[in-house]
Amino acid sequence: MPLTTTSPTRTTSISAAILNLLLPWHRTTDRAPATAQEFPHQLRRIADFVRQGAPVVFTLPGFPCKSPNPAKVLGHLPDRGERLSLSFLNALCGDIERVYPPGAQVIICSDGHVFGDLIHVSDTHIDAYADELRIQIGRLSLSRLSVFDLRDVLGDLPHAIKRAHVQARHAPALNALRAEIRTDAQALALYRGITRFLVEDTADWTGTRSALQRVCRQRAYGVIQRSRAWGDLIAEHHPHAVRLSIHPQPVGAPKFGIRLLDAPDAWTTPWHSVALRRRDLSWSLMPRHTAQRLGHLVERGGRPSHYEER
Repeated sequence: MPLTTTSPTRTTSISAAILNLLLPWHRTTDRAPATAQEFPHQLRRIADFVRQGAPVVFTLPGFPCKSPNPAKVLGHLPDRGERLSLSFLNALCGDIERVYPPGAQVIICSDGHVFGDLIHVSDTHIDAYADELRIQIGRLSLSRLSVFDLRDVLGDLPHAIKRAHVQARHAPALNALRAEIRTDAQALALYRGITRFLVEDTADWTGTRSALQRVCRQRAYGVIQRSRAWGDLIAEHHPHAVRLSIHPQPVGAPKFGIRLLDAPDAWTTPWHSVALRRRDLSWSLMPRHTAQRLGHLVERGGRPSHYEER
């Protein structure tokens, strides 16, 4: 049951305390550390929940599917990297509960089906990945997490029809997106980052490197269009949630970029990498071909799980 409403001063204090718990994990390319007051959008959203005495709801688009490049990942199902990341998010909600008893919830908005055709991953693998996320959340008793995907919106329609529906209803026009990328530094950084991922995720290209880059640049526009469309659809279904992002975000942006695990690159995610357990017991994300040089493979339940440093 919601608590009684709080005073404006206490609402402000609690909201800042909640945001301060997120700040150490801010995923950004900005170099200077920021204070809670530099995130007015997030503070307003959090305050809306605190004012009502309700759990703070976060939405996190991501956890789409594994990269199709076997040099980067261990297979098409979630592994230790995803389990660590999910456990981290659940623990973060637990930390919030200690400063704000109603606590918090994170809705994982698994977006693989939104652009599976553009990233060259089969819908069968995407379904298996999202299903395994739900299994792991239950198995690990991560009660503060849930998964939301296109099946929750459009049921059992064929995946191609779902994608066409989302694109037609929510995606920005291509010309407008091109113009934005030409003039907005943050949009350009996202475009370049996605293009790089598409190039790196291509394992079976037989043409030239320059030809691959041209193809991936075109596909990157489509990925961004669909990603924006998915964001709008999430906002329709969860209009009051605090929006998290797995992409780096500048201080004060409407979305709060969140780092799930340590990685040398601000763009690295568990689904584009493997987890390496270092000798000091810390964890880091990296491409599979790098982890293989540094450690030995560990299996769990008959499946590849992660690497441990030699």
